Amino acid sequence: MTTVILEITAKQDSTAAVMSMLETALPETRSYDGCGDVTVHFNEDSRTFVLVEYWQSKAHYERYLGWRKETGVFGNMVRLLEAEPKIRYFEVTEI
Repeated sequence: MTTVILEITAKQDSTAAVMSMLETALPETRSYDGCGDVTVHFNEDSRTFVLVEYWQSKAHYERYLGWRKETGVFGNMVRLLEAEPKIRYFEVTEI
């Protein structure tokens, strides 16, 4: 199981557009092969969204991300952000 942490910060006037895009895109994300779940967390003061995603593997997420780039969704989202998204991968340990 791979946990993906995706952090994005909306431009000053783009918060509503980012929320709308996420609401539209996330049903497809949640049904994509290998996705276990996605939760969205939002900090209004900094306009920052943190998506916590659970995937069967990093490879599953990378296929999904490639698909989002091919369809243009990723690029459309990036245009609404202050900077490139931060994507971090974590694997479950036996601790």
